[in-house]
Amino acid sequence: MAAPSRKPIVAGNWKMNLDGAKARALTAAVAGRQAEAAGVELVLCPPALYASAVADALGLKGGVGPSGVALGGQNMHDKQSGAYTGEVAAGMLRDVGCRYVILGHSERRSLFGETDGQVNAKVKAALAAGLVPIVCVGESLQERESGRTESVVSEQVLASLAGIPAVELGRIVVAYEPVWAIGTGKVATPQQAQDVHALIRALLSRLSSPEVAATIRLQYGGSVKPDNAADLAACTDIDGALVGGASLQADDFLAIARAFG
Repeated sequence: MAAPSRKPIVAGNWKMNLDGAKARALTAAVAGRQAEAAGVELVLCPPALYASAVADALGLKGGVGPSGVALGGQNMHDKQSGAYTGEVAAGMLRDVGCRYVILGHSERRSLFGETDGQVNAKVKAALAAGLVPIVCVGESLQERESGRTESVVSEQVLASLAGIPAVELGRIVVAYEPVWAIGTGKVATPQQAQDVHALIRALLSRLSSPEVAATIRLQYGGSVKPDNAADLAACTDIDGALVGGASLQADDFLAIARAFG
């Protein structure tokens, strides 16, 4: 279970799903039942086009509304403004009420070629804008089967968070998402997940200090569902979940959140 100093955080990554009406309906359903997950921070990450609609449905002002549910972006550019057609800046996310932003998701890395260096630049820009980055790391099936999980995850963590002061690291959330478990129905065993989370916390200690690392929240992501959430939540270094498909149903999303409460 999460340490007392680390409030569990469960974020829903809606990816490129839903339309405006469904986004508003799902937001209302989650916000209306937020009390079921008392003690857990809930975050909704809709497609950028619907961020304003979700913010309105949450009544957001200053990042948190009366429902207690926070808003997050799914990605952002590292520049404040400029000729970057189709991109979204950190300040724009803040302007519509976002508190969080997902960075370095495996789909961004694999489909759009994002590098650790680009993720690092985005993390620094997000922090400068007052956003909380949810920084994703994780290995592919080939990398796990070849025994490279530790080296791959270590490289991603150290490079993605390079040059960030300890006080700023304490604001970040790190999500371990084994690529082979995202959208596949497969899930890392609780022990596999805990082992990598413990590795990540040790790496964060190197980047900051054991005291700071002990306060940083670590999420697990990769086919998280109501029927496996409790086992994951029981792990010492897992403080929440970054939920994909199951976040598109209020019942499933809230059931996962309750497991971490």
